[in-house]
Amino acid sequence: MGVIIRDLIMVTMAICLISVANAAQGTATYYTPPYVPSSCYGYQNNGVMIAAASDAIWGNRAACGRMYRVRCTGATNQGVPQPCKSTSVVVKIVDYCPPGCQGTIDLSQEAFSVIANPDAGKIKIEYTQV
Repeated sequence: MGVIIRDLIMVTMAICLISVANAAQGTATYYTPPYVPSSCYGYQNNGVMIAAASDAIWGNRAACGRMYRVRCTGATNQGVPQPCKSTSVVVKIVDYCPPGCQGTIDLSQEAFSVIANPDAGKIKIEYTQV
């Protein structure tokens, strides 16, 4: 029985390491309501666990509807030295963050609040498509 548990733990650890290895690095900012209309869905309401994609992932609308797991990894400024919460959030891309966008992913205010202190304004992130 101990060998099975040990093997299960090893497989689980390997999967976790693969997930971390595949995570892209970037930054996140947030935007506030109203969230409609959006570039992808017009006036359709997609809830509040949503985000706008920058040119880094937009792909000429290919990002519309993609789901990303986003995790805060650190501060980008001295204002809030430890902004991260120990959780992640899954968001749906519903909008476009035009050139000059300050983050890789512009999260809804509600999604940003799940992973970080909104007072930070901008954070370092890891993100993976789910």
